[in-house]
Amino acid sequence: MTKQFWNVLKVSPAIAATLLASNSAIAAEVNEQQVTSVAQLTKETNSIGQVTSVSQFSDVQPTDWAFQALQSLVERYGCIAGYPNGTFRGNRALTRYEFAAGLNSCLDRVNELIATATADMVNKQDLATLQRLQEEFSAELATLRGRVDALEARTSELEANQFSTTTKLQGEAIFNVSQAFGDKKVGGGDLDSNTVFSDRVRLSLNSSFMGTDQLQTRLEAKNIGSNKDVTGTNTTRLGYDGGEDNSVTVDKLNYAFNLGEKIRVKVDATGAELNENVNVFNPDFRSSGTGALSRYGRFSPIYRQAADGAGITVNVNPDGPFTLSAAYIAQGRNVASDPSEGNGLFDGGNTIFGQLSFKPNQALNVGFAYARTYQRDSVNLFQSTGSDFANKPFGNSRTKSDNFGLQLTFQPSAKITLGGWAGYTMADALTGDTGRDADIWYWGATLGIKDFGREGNTLGLIFGQPPKVTGGSKIASESGTTYHLEGLYKMKISDNILVTPGLLVIFNPENNDNNDTVYVGTLRTTFTF
Repeated sequence: MTKQFWNVLKVSPAIAATLLASNSAIAAEVNEQQVTSVAQLTKETNSIGQVTSVSQFSDVQPTDWAFQALQSLVERYGCIAGYPNGTFRGNRALTRYEFAAGLNSCLDRVNELIATATADMVNKQDLATLQRLQEEFSAELATLRGRVDALEARTSELEANQFSTTTKLQGEAIFNVSQAFGDKKVGGGDLDSNTVFSDRVRLSLNSSFMGTDQLQTRLEAKNIGSNKDVTGTNTTRLGYDGGEDNSVTVDKLNYAFNLGEKIRVKVDATGAELNENVNVFNPDFRSSGTGALSRYGRFSPIYRQAADGAGITVNVNPDGPFTLSAAYIAQGRNVASDPSEGNGLFDGGNTIFGQLSFKPNQALNVGFAYARTYQRDSVNLFQSTGSDFANKPFGNSRTKSDNFGLQLTFQPSAKITLGGWAGYTMADALTGDTGRDADIWYWGATLGIKDFGREGNTLGLIFGQPPKVTGGSKIASESGTTYHLEGLYKMKISDNILVTPGLLVIFNPENNDNNDTVYVGTLRTTFTF
């Protein structure tokens, strides 16, 4: 609106400024000719704040033609609102609906002043002008009231039929088609494999009682078999496999809350995983449902030092580029709840974990991680990631290990993400021949290219060396080296459907140069709701 427009309508500058200060959140909502939720309207409305002095507006100068009007409205009526960034946006185009909303806002303020016996602050000329404008825009005001009434009715209906006032239901379903193929399987014999069709379904009930906390109860059912059954090596496993014949289990139960402004605490009763609780520096591939297809390609094996147990994780984010994470987890689904000897929260297998991350800017993020792990029974150092020998260098003898990891993410642009990790483990046998120890190394590199071919799609490449025993006392080193190569293409069909075809190539499985290369072709479709 221009100054000439106000002159045509014979509106005082004071009223003009009031209308320019209209509640843009409600006006925009009406202008879109649709009704949204109360939560959305409240969020948008709260983005505009009341001011007490016209000098608070960075874009309003004493030389502006409406400056005196704005100043008068602030001092006399107090019905001027601005934006959080300290601007008034006086030159912004004005719709008739916004005009009506602003008029209604000022009328409410005038009525309030009259009711509190401060009518001397309102002169007759302003009241007469407001009355004329109210009559002129009576139709728009009626439309606005109708929209608000409809919104209230819809909100009441939603509240009456909602599932819960504190809980949200989130789901994920995976349809998986895959087949492993090659000449020979590890250990000898032909690699005989069939094309399989399998699934995994997860339902999460996420409850919040204070707004900043979350109680997660996750149910899971799946029937995705391990490729090791036909290839003879865990290096061909998918990142989301596991088979319980689609029996429903409580996969996770945890509660997270803020302890102050900078500290986040998460307590896991069951299903604790380090990769779910701390940053793993592989944003494009960390998820089992929408990330890498393989088990190894999701993140560094150091984050598999604790799995499927119970414990506590603390993340501290002070001001600055550093973040500190710490965790204690009792390993095994039933270990922490078993009171017998060699089990329980502290007497059974466990992991103490710490990580310091450094993020000097938006492009670079580096993490240094350490984990001290004790495994009493069913030793599996990297949870079946890598060769069998690397996971059990001393068989099932009780084992302790010190694990060191370096991880990083580098984003040279908004569409390209480079990642990688390198890790070293020192493992010692605690039973049997206690003089045995092993040195284990692994590394990996990832590349993610967003919007490749089409907006929303991601091309991914992963290459690395899974865990390998390179030396030690009283044990043999692995002579060969396994290399993991993975290519995948995530295709976003819609906001809720992601289709990911891909191929895994495993060179020298089980760190043995005599083993033939094994391939795994996969087509994963992920539905989220």
